[in-house]
Amino acid sequence: MSEHSGISGTAFLKGHGTQNDFVIVPDPDGELELSAATVAELCDRRAGIGADGVLRVVRSAAEPDAAAMAGQAEWFMDYRNADGSIAEMCGNGVRVFARYLVHAGHAKPGELAVATRGGVKKVRVAEDAADGTPGEITVDMGRAVLPGPDDITVTVDGRSWPALNVNMGNPHAVAFVADLAHAGHLYDAPATAPEGVYPQGVNVEFVVDRGERQVAMRVHERGSGETRSCGTGACAVAVASIRRAGLDPAATGRAVSWTVDLPGGRLVIEEFPDGRIEMTGPAVIVAEGVLL
Repeated sequence: MSEHSGISGTAFLKGHGTQNDFVIVPDPDGELELSAATVAELCDRRAGIGADGVLRVVRSAAEPDAAAMAGQAEWFMDYRNADGSIAEMCGNGVRVFARYLVHAGHAKPGELAVATRGGVKKVRVAEDAADGTPGEITVDMGRAVLPGPDDITVTVDGRSWPALNVNMGNPHAVAFVADLAHAGHLYDAPATAPEGVYPQGVNVEFVVDRGERQVAMRVHERGSGETRSCGTGACAVAVASIRRAGLDPAATGRAVSWTVDLPGGRLVIEEFPDGRIEMTGPAVIVAEGVLL
């Protein structure tokens, strides 16, 4: 780290969930100042540690943005995109965050709660397998909101597709395409219309069918570019796929499960009759160190 970062000597960990990777910075008492420049430096894949984002681990009571949730969740996930911008939620990040809490002894496998800017998320950490393989982690992602409008389009290289606006605590535009290659390189944000519908930017998912109740996707995450996985994006894609198939758990009274394949792995998304969405997938810690 540069001498101006202000966090030299700070412990860190590296983890990922379906290859959506994060620098984890423990800050239980809320003593660190993470500037956007410092976050971008940490996430730089050549000059830094390299990651899609940073997870600062702080007690809810010590963080002004989370103090009101302290009675429901001891720990707050302060998530920053790779460019240093603040995000409301990150589904893969919550799983990695929960993995860290268990790894560090702050929690045990089973049920726990994590405070986020998108609200308190209920998490279930499965016991590790007999061979030591980390158990999968299920996150209650809350309810999807489909706020419209109905005429959203996304455009890449002069080619446009209709998209469904799905909000999972953060905004998503989901487009079904014939070939994932049509999404282009996804370094830059795809254009969206109508103008002004996403004043704070949007995550854009491109989706193809892979089989019965199974799809594959690529995603441009606002502030990070194309990532290997996006948990809230996978939930948005599942909801869009379920609606596209003419299914609605609220109407039928039966939960619906959808498998979503991402470049970094597989997530299983289930929507329940009460509107709740659960996401299940892996999360691992791969390294620990100290920032120089």
